Amino acid sequence: MEGPGADAASAVAPIAKWRSDFSRMFQYYLDRSTPHPLQRWIGTLAAASIYLLRVYCVQGFYIVTYGLGIYILNLLIGFLSPKIDPEFEALDGASLPTKGSDEFRPFIRRLPEFKFWYAITKAFCVAFLMTFFSIFDVPVFWPILLCYWIVLFVLTMKRQMMHMIKYRYIPFSFGKQKYTGKKSAASTSGSPRD
Repeated sequence: MEGPGADAASAVAPIAKWRSDFSRMFQYYLDRSTPHPLQRWIGTLAAASIYLLRVYCVQGFYIVTYGLGIYILNLLIGFLSPKIDPEFEALDGASLPTKGSDEFRPFIRRLPEFKFWYAITKAFCVAFLMTFFSIFDVPVFWPILLCYWIVLFVLTMKRQMMHMIKYRYIPFSFGKQKYTGKKSAASTSGSPRD
């Protein structure tokens, strides 16, 4: 005998299955995109271009764009910062090397590149969807917001650069370091062998 909630449960089951299938498929394609950073960032650049074109055509949603800019600035700070900040964390042996004689430790970001990309892409998609609702189109004088954001960006980056200089780290690596090894005496002498 079925109870009064049986109809509601049978109606929810297909929705839950569809949601589970969609989530699994989305995660599959997200995992497949991981080793392709250039293509991912090109896709994000396309999403950003579509968003900027939408804002330009509508001539509004400057508050949404300002909020998006602040959010991206916050993500950028996380991307450029070390996972263990020597200024705030107790030195437990996992800190950045501060002297030339210290052991090399690779730079580990607080916000990894993939999560940085994913958060920015989601932010552009959400901001794009917000442009379809007039409640978010608050009338403002956009040049003031732009000037304020530029000042905030310069001050934040100055502070981040000073932090990098103080603790001597560079958040970027340009290629993998290669071990060349010691050259043998025979190969450096220049004499050909028979």
